[in-house]
Amino acid sequence: MASKARKTAKYIFVTGGVTSSLGKGIIASSLAKLLQARGLSVTIQKFDPYLNIDPGTMNPYEHGECYVTDDGAETDLDLGHYERFLNVRTSQANNVTTGRIYHNVITAERRGDFLGKTVQVVPHITDELKRNMLLLGQSGDYDIVITEIGGCVGDIESLPFLEAVRQVKFEMDQQDTLVIHLTLIPYLNSAGELKTKPTQHSVRMLQESGIQPDILVCRTEHPLPYDIRKKIALFCNVQVNSVIEAMDADTIYAVPLLMLKERLDQRALYMLDIYNDKDVDLDSWKTFLSRLKNPIDSVRIGLVGKYVELHDAYKSIIESFIHAGAANECKVNIEWIHSESLTAENAVEKLENLDGVLVAPGFGERGIEGKIAAIQYVRENNIPFFGICLGMQMAVIEYARNVIGWENAHSVEMDAATDHPVIHLMKDQKDISNKGGTMRLGAYSCRIKKDTLAHKIYGKTNISERHRHRYEFNNKFLKEFDEKGLIATGINPDNNLVEMVELPTHPFYIGVQFHPELKSTVMNPHPIFVNFVAAALSYSLQKRSVETLNPVSH
Repeated sequence: MASKARKTAKYIFVTGGVTSSLGKGIIASSLAKLLQARGLSVTIQKFDPYLNIDPGTMNPYEHGECYVTDDGAETDLDLGHYERFLNVRTSQANNVTTGRIYHNVITAERRGDFLGKTVQVVPHITDELKRNMLLLGQSGDYDIVITEIGGCVGDIESLPFLEAVRQVKFEMDQQDTLVIHLTLIPYLNSAGELKTKPTQHSVRMLQESGIQPDILVCRTEHPLPYDIRKKIALFCNVQVNSVIEAMDADTIYAVPLLMLKERLDQRALYMLDIYNDKDVDLDSWKTFLSRLKNPIDSVRIGLVGKYVELHDAYKSIIESFIHAGAANECKVNIEWIHSESLTAENAVEKLENLDGVLVAPGFGERGIEGKIAAIQYVRENNIPFFGICLGMQMAVIEYARNVIGWENAHSVEMDAATDHPVIHLMKDQKDISNKGGTMRLGAYSCRIKKDTLAHKIYGKTNISERHRHRYEFNNKFLKEFDEKGLIATGINPDNNLVEMVELPTHPFYIGVQFHPELKSTVMNPHPIFVNFVAAALSYSLQKRSVETLNPVSH
């Protein structure tokens, strides 16, 4: 029963089974990269089955990093992968949660949009899901829309999502939709063999939801022999050349090349009936990979944060260092330093052997004094420093206390009664009680002063960067900081808020109120990260040359 309506795009759905964290986002991004490299216009969206409207109010320990788009949407960290792989901006429309779907339907019900009907999961929730699934494809901007369905097949909360996918497949022409199921082929050491049964069960569960997968992507630690592929194909009702091997890779950025070798893109195009005779152009991607895998040098950079036990809380920062390291042909070794464990007494021991220190973003009082101690040490010892969001705010507080002499200077976030509230709350934030989606979010412009480190880094005076915060530099104290040497070099032209500070007397010392890590991609590494890594490398080489000239005698 095919719909007669004109479709502007074809749709690929990526589901996962057996276990979570198999890498649906990386597979979706890799396939999108290959299709893009063939000249097709592609976007990816993530449908998450949790009841939060968005991940904005979630603890990073719970959900990892909250990724922010240009239009101010607080989204899943997978959207970061989409942007880093495709070098294409995402938006509010690219991340949808169960919470948002129910919110939309209940709001419509309260308005009386359903004319007194009983509102149910089917058809009302599934209709809203389908509307969101097809939204980007109806814009006319894309040839292919890839939708990643979060969670695992069999999860109770994923059922409406799978029902919506089933309906979309049913309502559209056969060659307008494609379902890729990511699964796991475990290897049992005791038996010495790969086991296909978990995949068979996973596919059967998907079939129970009325969906027959078209392509199976099988995560595995060992190569899949032809007879195993044949067995999977037979029992899972797919063609043997639709069984794709996804071996573990040493870097996520190698996955597009592995999928190219497995011809995932060709298989997808064939099944979607898209004729494309353009060769895949991945030359610049291969250059990046070559630089990433064959560094000439290395640096040790300390990441001082309060969520360091869960590295996903700083996912975009980690990836930005990978991009910047490749740009400098230098491996960036991150030393994870918990800000709660840092004090003025142990700062030397923890920081003296580093080539650079990044003080990470965050919220709340925990670990604040550790961040301030780290900044004081790197400032006084000329170690390259980079502060992001809260990291910049802590740099302002540290300077106020230890250089200007305001001993109790603080942010009103941590000390509302401080005599020197060098970081304060914006006027439009003071009466807000709802925490979700109410911060300064998304892209804002910034004007950079000439003849500054910031201007040297960007090479221009007008930039746009993404924000996610409530508290700001207090302009009441701007003159004193300027006179004492900490210069505000980036200002928002619309509201005069300070966006960047730097210390001209220091080899590399910069703090930014925005989140530059959110815009770094493989093809466009962020200039601040590139220059910070270059400064760390220069500091490291200088340190090593001094050690060579003055060897320590034993």
